[in-house]
Amino acid sequence: MITREQIPTVLDHPVHDAEGSKIGDAKHVFLDDVTGRPAWVSVKTGLFGTSESFVPIQDATMVEDHLEVPYAKDKVKDAPNVDVDSGGHLSEDEEHRLYEHYGIAWDEAWQQANRPGEGGWARGDTATRHSGDQAMTRSEEQMHVGTERRETGRARLRKYVVTEEVQQTIPVRHEEVRIEREPITAANADQALSGSEISEAEHEVTLHAERPVVETEAVPVERVRLNTEERVEEETVRGQVRKERIEADTPDRDTGR
Repeated sequence: MITREQIPTVLDHPVHDAEGSKIGDAKHVFLDDVTGRPAWVSVKTGLFGTSESFVPIQDATMVEDHLEVPYAKDKVKDAPNVDVDSGGHLSEDEEHRLYEHYGIAWDEAWQQANRPGEGGWARGDTATRHSGDQAMTRSEEQMHVGTERRETGRARLRKYVVTEEVQQTIPVRHEEVRIEREPITAANADQALSGSEISEAEHEVTLHAERPVVETEAVPVERVRLNTEERVEEETVRGQVRKERIEADTPDRDTGR
């Protein structure tokens, strides 16, 4: 059991469950109005300590630099929400819901609280918050914005074959027959008179021609690859945060004149 003298060592110190896992940090200690003993401790939980859960402190113990409670971490984090700034006290309804959540019998707790020489949490009692001084703490939520990386699509390279018509002009040569006649002269008379005078004869000439020949050859022309690059854009994120305001109700100085 935690005593009133140990409250300063509890506040703002870690709170662990029975397995040694950290639940959060102790924020406030609530006292039983009847016995004056510590009855509840509020623990800041959540990613940024934005939630506050109530835990019974009567079976808790201080272990080195942290408070150890006999409840599982998930049990504490799932405790009913209670407005810790509602006048510094727990209402009977809030107290009842917390009892049910932690499996503490209401009547047994009342009987234990009223046994001679024993303290506890009695039905109808209220708990007063102890924060080390008489000041009231004002809190407000802060919005923390980050980024997450997610897949937006995929790009791939795909190679396929298409057939195109191409045209190219090249010169081709061919041979044609041309008849040449020359008169008999003294220069060629010997050749002209070397054969028989009157006879039949044939002379054959082979003609040649060029034709286009097409063949294809695969040659590399370029390299293609996919690269990614990051671009930074500004986006405005909007959210809602809650803030506490403190107002003071002071006596009217003119009252009683």
